[in-house]
Amino acid sequence: MSKRIRIYTADDVAAHTTSNSCWVSRAGKVYDVSGFLNDHPGGDDLILAYAGKDVEEVMKDKIEHEHSDSAYSMLDEYMIGRLGTKESIVRDDWEAPDDFHPDATDSVQDYEKNAFLDLRKPLLRQVWEANFSKLYYLQQVHQPRHLKESARLFGPDVLEMCTRTEWYVVPIFWTPITVYLFLRSLFQFTGPLPNFFDNPALPMSYLSLIPADSVAKTMACFFLGNLIWTILEYTMHRFLFHIDNWLPDKPAFLVLHFLMHGIHHYLPMDRLRLVMPPTLFFVLQLPFTQLAYAIFPVAVANGIIAGAFTFYIGYDCMHYALHHTKLPQYFREMKKYHLAHHYKNFELGYGVTSKIWDYVFNTVLPV
Repeated sequence: MSKRIRIYTADDVAAHTTSNSCWVSRAGKVYDVSGFLNDHPGGDDLILAYAGKDVEEVMKDKIEHEHSDSAYSMLDEYMIGRLGTKESIVRDDWEAPDDFHPDATDSVQDYEKNAFLDLRKPLLRQVWEANFSKLYYLQQVHQPRHLKESARLFGPDVLEMCTRTEWYVVPIFWTPITVYLFLRSLFQFTGPLPNFFDNPALPMSYLSLIPADSVAKTMACFFLGNLIWTILEYTMHRFLFHIDNWLPDKPAFLVLHFLMHGIHHYLPMDRLRLVMPPTLFFVLQLPFTQLAYAIFPVAVANGIIAGAFTFYIGYDCMHYALHHTKLPQYFREMKKYHLAHHYKNFELGYGVTSKIWDYVFNTVLPV
């Protein structure tokens, strides 16, 4: 099977402007002419003057030097790929309507036009076998597509099942864990209490035995956890999920990016991929909870984690609502704000439940 032609962007070409790595483009094709510089009849300076640029016009320029058919044939020997479709990933004039219902994407036309991902087939393997550069991936993944049904990530059903999550799974799964951690913090601040199994009447009044200062300490930790979550929400969204600039141009890293957040920007209205599967959030929360236990006493850490988990549950449920639910005034404002992050400028507007840290770090997205 012949190797597929790699797809690049104009920015990919523009990044190669030295004698060691000299790329040019012509008629939608990309050429690495580094090995031809010393053999160019007019000298390497003429090529380096156009390094990283399109050479279609200059090669036809009779004053500069009109090239022969053999020159074009020779150029084809250095072809390394082609330019993908030109799409703007920042749409300054986009405004979110109150009742946002995008039209479905024509999967066949989309693939024929962009040669990116075929929405009719499992997506993850296509990203792994990518024939496009990182910049082309980022350009395309931030051009939203819309399907009536969830696109497949995996071929096997057993794997596919783990990637789809109804919104209500989040509170069902994480609320009992959150309540347990809150109560553990409360009891750990209180210290030993009577064994209520020794007195059948005690369970009804058990909580009344907890001193007020223990409740105050647990609540203080809980509210600190709330605040910490808002910071984590912003920083993870901005510096982990949108790690675009530092993402290595390797299939494994593109797959990781696509799994964590790329698919959400690619298919932002997919109802079954708007909240984190419990397995993904378990992996993400693990280093932070272990850090809390390392820094704070156990009672304090449990209270903080319970507070952070409570706001996480609210965050995921609100995220689903921002995409698919009619909401009161504040939430309608945040819906427009969040949809603008998807459809207007993904490099601003990282707050989902609040704009507070966008204001602090100057990443507010005008809507």
